[in-house]
Amino acid sequence: MQQFVAEKAAVISGNKKMDEMRDKILKKLESMHKRYVELDELIVKPEVMQDNARYTSYLKEHGGLLKINDKYMKLSEAVKQKGDAEAIVADKDGDPELQELAGEELNELTETVDALFKEIRSLFVSENKESMKNVIAEIRAGTGGDEAALFAANLYRMYSRMAEDRGWKIEVFDSNPTGIGGLKEITFSIEGAGAYRMLRYESGTHRVQRVPETEASGRIHTSTATVAILPEVESVEIDINPNDLEIDTFRSSGPGGQKVNKTSSAIRINHKPTGLVVKCQDEKSQHKNKAKAMRILRSRLYEHFESQKHSERAVERKSQIGTGERSEKIRTYNYPQNRVTDHRINLDLFDLTNILDGSIDGLTDNLRKDFEEEQFKRLIEEA
Repeated sequence: MQQFVAEKAAVISGNKKMDEMRDKILKKLESMHKRYVELDELIVKPEVMQDNARYTSYLKEHGGLLKINDKYMKLSEAVKQKGDAEAIVADKDGDPELQELAGEELNELTETVDALFKEIRSLFVSENKESMKNVIAEIRAGTGGDEAALFAANLYRMYSRMAEDRGWKIEVFDSNPTGIGGLKEITFSIEGAGAYRMLRYESGTHRVQRVPETEASGRIHTSTATVAILPEVESVEIDINPNDLEIDTFRSSGPGGQKVNKTSSAIRINHKPTGLVVKCQDEKSQHKNKAKAMRILRSRLYEHFESQKHSERAVERKSQIGTGERSEKIRTYNYPQNRVTDHRINLDLFDLTNILDGSIDGLTDNLRKDFEEEQFKRLIEEA
């Protein structure tokens, strides 16, 4: 008897928690619906339509909310009908025949509501405003000297191959190659629908364990490289005061100081209020380098300000990026065992060769599921 009472109490407690969670979801959905309606009105205003950047930004946000708004409208109607059916069934003085019909309808509506909540749960994180953005990526060699720079080049190739397989566009903004084919650092963009949604979990310190080509004794070395993945933002999303910028020009250079451009076309921009500094030297045109540098700066400032608004995100990013020391890692690439381990979700994949050739779906899919589960809980708790 005691066990039965305990089990019933657990069921009641579980149902109560589910109801509380669903109330929070509905509250969040209502807020998103209001924004959708607001955007509906904004995108038809003449002054917005004449401002191409603003119009495009609103249109993208509107499109991003479309699916979840449609689900919310269906859910709202189903919840209302379910409430009406429950009231009929609970009416002690009601017509028995009508109550029987309402009971059958209640069962169908309960299934419909459950299914809609499940669908919305999957959309909640994946359809947020950042998920479909392009990416600004930065890879830097960490601990390990030349071997770390070679590993940074391996990671750049991995992301490049992944992007090429999907028909996404890669554009290099700035790079610092070594004489033996490595990369001390490289900054580049990846343009493609859902690029940020897929790659956002790549931020952090990546560790490699292998025998370097230059190691005569055959000893396994450990080296690192850091990866930062930022959503690319448009000028309308973040306001940059020109007076806050200190812009310098310098000559581009290649490995060993070799000049690759005799004119001062490379650009360095210092955002004085935050101390953020970006540079770009990939193009021979000073104007093109400045435009690329501003794209990097917008993304870094966006991340900077978002981190200020959400302190837990700042802590998370700091712990992921780290300093590049061997002890800090989110993922290990072990060549002797043909193994890639993601330490955040305790995932081992014995497919290193294909992963470094760009087949990273097995990693990113599992990371996305884990992240979305945690993000969903956080979003609802903030509702």
